[in-house]
Amino acid sequence: MQRMSLTLVALSLALPAAFAQQSSSSLISPSYLPNDSATSAGTGATRPVAVSPSGGFPGIGVGVKVGLLGPGVEVAAPLARHFNVRGGGNFFSYTDTLTSSGITYNANLRFRSAEASLDWFPGRGGFHISPGALLYNGNQVTGGANVPAGETFTLNDQTYTSSATNPVTGSGSLTFAKAAPKVTVGWGNLVPRGERHFSFPFEAGFAYVGYPKFQLNLQGTACYTYQGTPYCDNVATDSNIQSNLAAEQQKINNDAAPARFYPILSQGFAVRF
Repeated sequence: MQRMSLTLVALSLALPAAFAQQSSSSLISPSYLPNDSATSAGTGATRPVAVSPSGGFPGIGVGVKVGLLGPGVEVAAPLARHFNVRGGGNFFSYTDTLTSSGITYNANLRFRSAEASLDWFPGRGGFHISPGALLYNGNQVTGGANVPAGETFTLNDQTYTSSATNPVTGSGSLTFAKAAPKVTVGWGNLVPRGERHFSFPFEAGFAYVGYPKFQLNLQGTACYTYQGTPYCDNVATDSNIQSNLAAEQQKINNDAAPARFYPILSQGFAVRF
């Protein structure tokens, strides 16, 4: 009886100590897990999904890209496991000479824009859907216009001749709304989760930039025949020429209407820090 009592006392002292040791070894230090923990089948134990080495948000991503908005740079930061916020800017300039309806344009294409997007990654891969906006849309085409002396040009199918003593000159522009909503889909994450630090994001979609607005201002003297009578008059004040000029602008605006859905297509390279 005495030996049994001693055994019970020893067990009563040993069991709490063993339980405490076992409990302390199973404690998991709290940390940020960007994804749900997976449960091992049949054991009830949880195993954390791999996260960034820091154990928290994976940092920020900085990238460069080339696309239909021009070359650009962008920065992204994570909001949650499946969401990033992204912003950037694009810039491009190009000059060329072209002739339309007998009028020669020294065109200057200038792309300047700033954009922001919310990237949603519905799965574990890099596929994403990104609503956003062009917060600033400075994309435009401007340039000087001229018709060499003695050459003909047409406005609304009416033929005119540029004066030899006061040739027709002027300016033209094609502009868009200064801000525009956009939506894109793509592949690649500027802020990849896990161990990767590099990505090659691809993007495709469109921005609704509104109906393009073409304006053409002309000055100088033009000669034409109206109802069998020849005239030479100042382009800026002649009512017949101004009426045909307005109709010509409207025709060009109608032809450019599909550009209100401006396509977005880009390929880039990004580094996560």
